[in-house]
Amino acid sequence: MPRKYNSPSRFIQGDPRYSNLLVTKFVNCMMQDGKKRKALNVFYNAMDEIQERVKDRDPLEVFMSAVANVKPMIQVRSRRVGGATYQVPMEVKRKRATTLAIRWLLDSARKKKGRPMHKRLSDELIMAYRREGAAMSTRDQVHKMAEANKAFAHLAW
Repeated sequence: MPRKYNSPSRFIQGDPRYSNLLVTKFVNCMMQDGKKRKALNVFYNAMDEIQERVKDRDPLEVFMSAVANVKPMIQVRSRRVGGATYQVPMEVKRKRATTLAIRWLLDSARKKKGRPMHKRLSDELIMAYRREGAAMSTRDQVHKMAEANKAFAHLAW
């Protein structure tokens, strides 16, 4: 990796239905074995399900606020000082926060077995929209860990 030159990030095109970059990123993270069409179908079916269940809001708005609710503000990183390793609370960059939120939403939806993925995903997105569910508990756990290790905040670099 070069020291002085930051390579530019690749241009990501919006998805066909919503033309939204966050939706594209979400679908790309959901995709397995390069099957993007299948991932898009699962996502769009989940959005249709959200539209049926949450009547007063646009499904894209529900999705955006669900991702925003799950985004962590602070996380802990390991830092060695002398012979000891400390969990140091640090602020999360915007791009990483989005990536973590997407990952947590997908992981919590994938863990629920026994139903089609689009139903599990719509359930998890609606619960995150209402500030509940497994993805929100993961976020709260990360925040609690950071709060517990607040004494080591002076070790942040």
